[in-house]
Amino acid sequence: MTILLAVVLGVFLVLIYRLLIAPRRAGEHFVASDYGLPPREVLDSRRAGPPPPARRAEERQAVADAAWGGDWQSAARYVRTAGSDWDERWGRLELLQHVAREDDAWLGAWLDAEPRDCDAATLKASIMVHRAWEIRGSGYAHEVMTSDMERFRAMLPAAIEVARQAALYDPKNPGPWVVMVTAARGAQYRRSQFKPLWEGLSARAPHHYEGHWQALQYWCAKWFGSNRRMMRFARQAVRKAPPGSPLAGIGLHALEELTERSLSSGAAVTPMTRSLLKRIASSFDRVAPDDERLPALRHLLAHHMLRSMMYAAALEQFRLIGPWCGAEPWRRDGRPVSAFDAARGRAAKLSRTRPTPQPPVHNMGG
Repeated sequence: MTILLAVVLGVFLVLIYRLLIAPRRAGEHFVASDYGLPPREVLDSRRAGPPPPARRAEERQAVADAAWGGDWQSAARYVRTAGSDWDERWGRLELLQHVAREDDAWLGAWLDAEPRDCDAATLKASIMVHRAWEIRGSGYAHEVMTSDMERFRAMLPAAIEVARQAALYDPKNPGPWVVMVTAARGAQYRRSQFKPLWEGLSARAPHHYEGHWQALQYWCAKWFGSNRRMMRFARQAVRKAPPGSPLAGIGLHALEELTERSLSSGAAVTPMTRSLLKRIASSFDRVAPDDERLPALRHLLAHHMLRSMMYAAALEQFRLIGPWCGAEPWRRDGRPVSAFDAARGRAAKLSRTRPTPQPPVHNMGG
């Protein structure tokens, strides 16, 4: 028995060393360029990845300026030219939502001129939902003032009704269904009420990224699901992610949710989690490098690979990320450059990769 206890104690001490002590020492004497990574002095905490091409940024600014000048037709064309690329179309609606925060008179003119336009009505419904959430805030229910919670819940049924009407204007458009799925948890929809909304969205856009993200929130433990239900939903999203889509990133959001609830400190280091992360990485390899959602997701992937002791795989993600470190995993303590550089150091040292100085490959385009 004494020998057995000694063996168990030895294994325990090794695990403690690997989890707590070795990672701290791993960042010591780390020279980034020895591992094909950009040096610390060029790290940029302003963004998660390179800025969009100048042409794309100029187009967005032109749409915003036109709308603020009363030209709603430009906004309408901007959305419609996305066609049936529903993720892109939704992204353009989100841009217009930000534009409307400054001045929404143009949206009123659009609705007056085309009261049965699906995009305009969807945008109105989405703005209503977001205004309700701004009143509620992001805290847990017990942290929200009763008066704010009452206003929040009173606003959502009206937003859902506007979205339902929008869905009638263009039955093929998933946009209104994304709004309804988003509003469902705040409106306290039971699972039997939520199911037809999700089915309606999936029938129109089975791989819709924002729709999946919102549904994941519904299925998490703090709303109407559980850790098990949320992870099952996330794994399904990862499995069905088509080539070129960043949909597998939903799996990372699920792991983030577990981390936030302080329930994944042990679960993160499991064969199932490692398998999930490998699958996500493989899926990301087929996403266009200029997809603006990809950099932030790679940061999450590197972070969770590091937590799962997948050091070599994490190092590869850091190489793909390059000098950008303005992403959520590193900003939490207010020192993104230090946190990012320390994480890279742990990945490099603990991966047992032999230092081989080489020019880092990354995009510093601006």
